[in-house]
Amino acid sequence: QVQLVESGGGLVQAGGSLRLSCAASGRTFGGYCMGWFRQAPGKEREFVAGISWRGGSTNYEDSVKGRFTISRVNAKNTVYLQMNSLKPEDTAVYYCAASQSITMVTKGGGVDYWGKGTLVTVSS
Repeated sequence: QVQLVESGGGLVQAGGSLRLSCAASGRTFGGYCMGWFRQAPGKEREFVAGISWRGGSTNYEDSVKGRFTISRVNAKNTVYLQMNSLKPEDTAVYYCAASQSITMVTKGGGVDYWGKGTLVTVSS
């Protein structure tokens, strides 16, 4: 069992930055690929970014490429999402996810564990 707790969400103006953190506890963190997903009001949950077990591979949804960066520190059992140049359309609840499969990183599927989410609101 893996427990995921997100933090760092909040209200920011368009063009601003936020850094989300996800702290993991439970089984070996390094044995899991990690990812971030988001769900905007009235929309389905979508893949945002993923990172492989040791951080050697990353993948991003097209609309966030060049603006968001996912990273992890296995010694701290933590994954981060640095979000720059935020836009109102980035407003959503952001969820941390863990998977033993690289599929989550490449295709956004196969999630084993979810966090409860943190709200990001970008004002125009």
